[in-house]
Amino acid sequence: MPLPAPSRAVPTRRFLRATGQATAVLAAVALSLTACSTGPASSPAAGAPSQSASSAFPVTIKHVFGETTIKEQPKRVVTVSWVNDDVAIALGVVPVGVPKNEWGGNGQGSTPWKDAALDALGAGFGSAKAPAQFSEADGVNFTEIAKLNPDVILGAYSGLTEEDYKKLSEIAPVVAHPDVAYGTPWQDSTAIIGKALGREAEAAKLVADTEATIQDKVSEYPQLAGKSFIYGNLEPAKGDGVNVYTANDNRPRFLREIGMKLAPVVEDNSKGSKEFFIPWSAEKANELTSDVFVTWVPDLKTADSIKTDPLLGQIPAIKNGALVADSDNTLTLSISASSPLSLPWALDTFLPQLAIAADKVPAAVK
Repeated sequence: MPLPAPSRAVPTRRFLRATGQATAVLAAVALSLTACSTGPASSPAAGAPSQSASSAFPVTIKHVFGETTIKEQPKRVVTVSWVNDDVAIALGVVPVGVPKNEWGGNGQGSTPWKDAALDALGAGFGSAKAPAQFSEADGVNFTEIAKLNPDVILGAYSGLTEEDYKKLSEIAPVVAHPDVAYGTPWQDSTAIIGKALGREAEAAKLVADTEATIQDKVSEYPQLAGKSFIYGNLEPAKGDGVNVYTANDNRPRFLREIGMKLAPVVEDNSKGSKEFFIPWSAEKANELTSDVFVTWVPDLKTADSIKTDPLLGQIPAIKNGALVADSDNTLTLSISASSPLSLPWALDTFLPQLAIAADKVPAAVK
């Protein structure tokens, strides 16, 4: 799984890595009131599959490891990684099993936006219709997934390896990521999963409605338009503790979608890269030129250390006071693992932080 901030202290693709409007989350899943639920084995479906959805099968989905054919509309859905469960639930489908949110999650291994959506479907954790949860702390949990006897395994946003894919395919058809590991845009994840579940029309509407919600809220912060940004990870305690996210990552992708611009220094140095981040020498931190710099920090003390660090403190945006240092793991998760549920939840907290930083851009460079 991708880091909220790539760290040399942990495997880069394993450890992930505020208050939002619950009404926005519920609106994103309003279509679920007439949708079907796959539920756990003991849970009845909330509604029978429509004739049109059923007749759409079989469907074939292309991905990085080839293609997967799903012969009939799945009734028992299992997800891996992040995002995939959010999308299924937003489409009104309650998986029989989902991974715990072990980074950025709450006490029940979930998130506020997922809890709200499951509650709206009558399948909140602790209820009879709730999905089973399993740990992914040590990677793909093949044993627990097999126990759930799924019809399909969703990993449209994931970092599945070919070996993972082959093992999972022995259990059920697997929908893997289409190209870059952990790089699938949330819109694409939604479209892919919608096709896999026989809910393509609902997926298209969900994307359109979510994008409209985002743009409506962004319109309240005109100072963000056209501002350049770098989204990265800064560790003042480490000489090599600088990484910046490329255009392949959902964090920069989200900022671009709301009208900001990825800094040319990142664009130029990551051309052709299939990675979601690139390392950067702390000695060259002063070359990381942008209007705004966004990072994740474990605590506010670290944010202060970044500002006073003799190297990191030379980053132009930080010198100007335009640093967004997020210490809320749940908020970081909502942007890092973007979904139609998480983004509406994040807007009322994240956008004001960006706007404050954008207001610090010196007049000469505005």
